[in-house]
Amino acid sequence: MTTSAFLIAAPSSGAGKTTLTLGLLRALHNREMKVQAFKSGPDYIDTKFHELATQKPSINLDMFFCEDDEIQQLFNYYAKDKDVAIIEGVMGLFDGYDRQKGSSSAIAKLLDIPVVLVVNGKSVAYSMAALLYGYKNFDKDIRIAGVIFNNVSTESHYKILKDAAESVGLKSFGYVPVNKNISVPSRHLGLNIDEKYRLTSYADELANHVQNHVDIDLLLKSTKKEILSTNKFRIPKSQNLKIGIAKDEAFNFMYPENVRKLASLGEVSFFSPIRDQALPEKLTHIYLPGGYPEFFLEELSQNTSMKTAIKEFAERGGYIWAECGGMLYLCQQMSDESGNTYPLANILNLQGTLEEMKLKLGYRQFEHNGIPLKGHEFHYSSLTENHEPSIAQLYSAKNKPVPTKLFRYKNVIAGYTHIYWKSHKDFLKIFD
Repeated sequence: MTTSAFLIAAPSSGAGKTTLTLGLLRALHNREMKVQAFKSGPDYIDTKFHELATQKPSINLDMFFCEDDEIQQLFNYYAKDKDVAIIEGVMGLFDGYDRQKGSSSAIAKLLDIPVVLVVNGKSVAYSMAALLYGYKNFDKDIRIAGVIFNNVSTESHYKILKDAAESVGLKSFGYVPVNKNISVPSRHLGLNIDEKYRLTSYADELANHVQNHVDIDLLLKSTKKEILSTNKFRIPKSQNLKIGIAKDEAFNFMYPENVRKLASLGEVSFFSPIRDQALPEKLTHIYLPGGYPEFFLEELSQNTSMKTAIKEFAERGGYIWAECGGMLYLCQQMSDESGNTYPLANILNLQGTLEEMKLKLGYRQFEHNGIPLKGHEFHYSSLTENHEPSIAQLYSAKNKPVPTKLFRYKNVIAGYTHIYWKSHKDFLKIFD
């Protein structure tokens, strides 16, 4: 099947990739076209924006997590039968975890899809030609279908930028004028219903703004690709486990492929640590994903019934996998930015805090019980009195040891790393 498929990239972060991606996704959704969104790399926040725009899950394509053939099969599985497939790139076009490895350009080459380059047009005129010439010629295996300029001040400004693109042999699909009302909202995605409504309205406003200045029809015509049909990513049900997944405003950072993998192992049900008073019945396993529990500490702390239910489950030997925000929920307590302390599930002998926030991020990999796993760490919180031992040594993408720990209490395993376990059929052996 022929589909319009392309990767939206930029020279650097902050150029407008997410703004343009959301505008295009929503405009195509409003045209009632079948559109599938993807995200290059491990980001689980941009995919939430994509889902709000298209009303369907966005899929991560990460070359550190997955082998090349798995990336290809994953893309084909979700892009088949779609009118348009759009991948939002990560960082700059050629920025990977090790030079170009795992970069947006590597994804584009692997999938043989063209790149649409988003470039910030602010405070630049014909000098844009030199920048575009460099991106066009740096890697001849990359096919740049054309360019879209962001932060363009006037129509005459756009004409200069368009001339610059055409002078180096690149199409210009249009531009996004300066508009302070369409900057992407806070990346805080612990959304309530009212916030989701406002973001939906924002997506429609952004779609109108983009389609008024970007030639979407020319863009789609210039990015056609034949999508190969595949059934390899259909996962047969192999066990009869009963798995409960925490999912609400506080816990919502989870890779869709991880959830699909869990569904193949039995029956999956969702519950809210904020609102529900009890766990789903007869669970064998619990998955506590990341999110923003730090913004809902009072609600989580006050729901003593749920805290008790999860603690009793853990004490009985129930299996729990908790990552980042999920791990924090299992701590004895957590302090907010002001030092206010909230009692939590009290399963791990740890205390979390948002005081003296500092960003920690990067790819992580480790092996435990013969199971090699990879993931990504991204958080501002930290653990105080962190004297508990780690059950595994974690490493960066370049195999450098990192201080991030993986904790275990009975059959509870928890840590800051968001693990991508879809690629490992026996990943539950980590509990052995």
